[in-house]
Amino acid sequence: MFGGPGSAVHRYALHRIRDKRLSISSPLSIPDQKAALRTAARARAAPLPGGARQAAAEAIAARPFPVAIEPGTIVSGFSPMRTEINPLPLLRKLSDAGAGLALPVVQGRGKPLIMRTWHFGAPLKSGQWGIREPMPPAPEVAPDILIVPLAAFDRQGHRIGYGAGYYDITIAALRARKNVVAIGIAFAAQEIPKVPATERDARLDLVLTEREVIDFRKS
Repeated sequence: MFGGPGSAVHRYALHRIRDKRLSISSPLSIPDQKAALRTAARARAAPLPGGARQAAAEAIAARPFPVAIEPGTIVSGFSPMRTEINPLPLLRKLSDAGAGLALPVVQGRGKPLIMRTWHFGAPLKSGQWGIREPMPPAPEVAPDILIVPLAAFDRQGHRIGYGAGYYDITIAALRARKNVVAIGIAFAAQEIPKVPATERDARLDLVLTEREVIDFRKS
């Protein structure tokens, strides 16, 4: 990971971030490029006022969902943190449509996330980084649809996460077992021209923003 604020690598990486849509061109390694883009994406999302954030989340929930919710469909969401868009309005809509919900639990570095059942009103505990997650008695499930957080995304279906690779590992593990639809949810401002991706990065099937539904399954 690149150095902290003020370090030479940090200053150089941020200097190389070009235009308001966060492109990057530099001799830095892919992890360092991602780190610089992650920092810039957070900086772009942070100033959004609370009203605009809520309106964006509700706009995503108000549109027809692009994947059919059949009886027994399990949708995993996430507990938002930092500058992430709030997925709860969308999760409530999907729950009302008959989907079973789940939330992720971190079980350790380099391991896939555990998805445990959850419903609105069920208690949550503070997990790694203070992220709210289901209590241990909640059963583990294999979701059919994953609502995936991200720091940035591009039009090829690639995302930048938060550096630990949990979702890349999790999506790959689930896809090895069953058909799974991975859907990123983000503010439109988090789009960048190109994510510096590797073979280990799991590609999203769709991205939902307050402006549009971007479907990569057609490409």
